[in-house]
Amino acid sequence: MAATNFSGPVVSSNGVTVGTSTFANLPTASASTGMVFFASDALKASETSGNGTGNLVFSDGSNWIRVDTGATAGA
Repeated sequence: MAATNFSGPVVSSNGVTVGTSTFANLPTASASTGMVFFASDALKASETSGNGTGNLVFSDGSNWIRVDTGATAGA
């Protein structure tokens, strides 16, 4: 399944901009091994469910994983 409503990636002299999506619109993790996105509503370690302000996530082939803690991502 292709992700919808995202932008990127863009490489510039300022670094790499990865695709952006809400957590619900990420493609399935099993079909996206190795993909990286900024999930705009994913939780950070100090946030509670429904109040996520965004986190970088990657697919390990089973789940979307938060880069800040290595935990399974959610919104």
